[in-house]
Amino acid sequence: MAVTMKQMSIIISTLGVLSFIFGVIAENKKPAAGTPITGTNVVICKYPSDPTVILGYLSVVFLAVSTFAGYYSLFYPYQGKSIPQTALFKNTGFFVFFTIALGTTGLAAAMLLWPTVTEQLHQSRNIHHNLETECPTAKTGILGGGAFLSLDSCLFWLVALMLADNARVDYFGESDDKVAGGSGEPIKATV
Repeated sequence: MAVTMKQMSIIISTLGVLSFIFGVIAENKKPAAGTPITGTNVVICKYPSDPTVILGYLSVVFLAVSTFAGYYSLFYPYQGKSIPQTALFKNTGFFVFFTIALGTTGLAAAMLLWPTVTEQLHQSRNIHHNLETECPTAKTGILGGGAFLSLDSCLFWLVALMLADNARVDYFGESDDKVAGGSGEPIKATV
């Protein structure tokens, strides 16, 4: 069975929403700070057990898979007909939204990875020789912002997919049978 644009849009949407949900939950579960335990010439930071790092990485993985599905869906040969990339990129709207989708994907990945990796480093490197350390965690709000950008990225891939469909229609000269009554001809009314 061949893949349709509707199926691809559902796949992209589902993966993008999952990335968003994991990112928001990771932001909400992130502890405000660790508990400093003072030893001789060191401070050991004890952090509560939380799923922030795992959820952050899951959000990044679902963003990557959503992006792959979005990119792949634009150039997939639906109904066995492939369209040259030059024909797609001649459509200004498609080019603009394709560029925005790539940009928001990169920004979302950066904003999801930065606090996730920082949090993982804080948890793994928890022995400090500075006796005045306060056991920090990753910056608050960046992970949630990355989650929203992940959702935005998904939506921009969907808009690019709709514009790719319009470019396909223009390239192949297809008509929309639903609007024209099924025969490709306009519906004529007699008075």
